[in-house]
Amino acid sequence: MDNHSPAIFVGDALGLDFLNSVATPVDVPIDWIEDGEGFLRWLEQAGLVPRETLAAMRERALPGELDKVADQARSLREWFRAFVNSRKGKPLTSDALNDLEPLNRLLERDEGFNRIVARQSDDEEELGFQPMRKWRSPESLLLPIGEALGRFVCTEDFSDVKACEGHACTLLFVDHTRGHRRRWCSMAMCGNRAKQAAHRHRLKQS
Repeated sequence: MDNHSPAIFVGDALGLDFLNSVATPVDVPIDWIEDGEGFLRWLEQAGLVPRETLAAMRERALPGELDKVADQARSLREWFRAFVNSRKGKPLTSDALNDLEPLNRLLERDEGFNRIVARQSDDEEELGFQPMRKWRSPESLLLPIGEALGRFVCTEDFSDVKACEGHACTLLFVDHTRGHRRRWCSMAMCGNRAKQAAHRHRLKQS
């Protein structure tokens, strides 16, 4: 598996899926946004930027420009990881506002607007009010990520933010399960490994 493989989306929140864009699914760490092209692929898989916008960015970007933005995205990711790790497992309160200033500075750069568009509904076209964004430069690709992080901070209960209990797993998720007993990033990955390890342990004991 490498960063051309599909990215992992198990966080149940885009803000955490962004943090999970670097992970160790098997044995070797993979960074899906280690360069500009990887960053564009991850944005497309996350559904954060229209495909035609990403194609236009590929055509217009100067040499090295997308790699530079990917570097900024990784810096944003590790800053937000430190914020989440220091506050997960307990309610987020307004005293976190000062620590979120770097995110607010990113959000201030947004050039969002709304547009009336035609939408298909039950085989008929109707008018809809759709949020849009001006993509003036490759750096504008950071804005939908900032929006996802902001929504995550303001809508999720940090008491339910957990780290996977899998050995060496770095993935984070929001536990939306009834009873809040989720332990693994996914049963297909760490959950099954834990079951197999427990089975081997029982065989040794017997």
